[in-house]
Amino acid sequence: MFGKLNDKEIEEMMHHQILGRIGCHADGVTYVVPISYVYDGVYVYGHTFEGMKINLLRKNPKVCFQVDSTKNLANWESVIGWGEFEELQDPELCKEALQKLNERKLPVIHSKTMQISSLWPFTDEDDEKLGIFFRIKLGDKTGRFERGSDEYFFAT
Repeated sequence: MFGKLNDKEIEEMMHHQILGRIGCHADGVTYVVPISYVYDGVYVYGHTFEGMKINLLRKNPKVCFQVDSTKNLANWESVIGWGEFEELQDPELCKEALQKLNERKLPVIHSKTMQISSLWPFTDEDDEKLGIFFRIKLGDKTGRFERGSDEYFFAT
């Protein structure tokens, strides 16, 4: 069965995931990139470094943000939201973003390529934060799902 997620399901999905994708576009280039994030009900908060994503977002702050959860190919949920990127310059807003990112719940199991590095978690004692803190204020959001069988079939 396919269907639409209701507003409550969309908000739950946004709050419970930690990996999303930003879609941005400027100068004839469209770029979609995964980020780790936290969502507070209004903003998606993230941290990054200088590069293509930030260059494009500074030129055109209009973004698309997507999260999904896939149990298997017949059982998944996906949320897409549209919003506006804001690079955080104010030290108090950076501190707020830092706190939210540090307080998010992370999965217990991680892979060799998805680990906490020496740059995370940040501490309040850091005089100079490395990288760029940002947030995306989401407006419209939509969600879809498929709920099917948990059985797996393999082509032979």
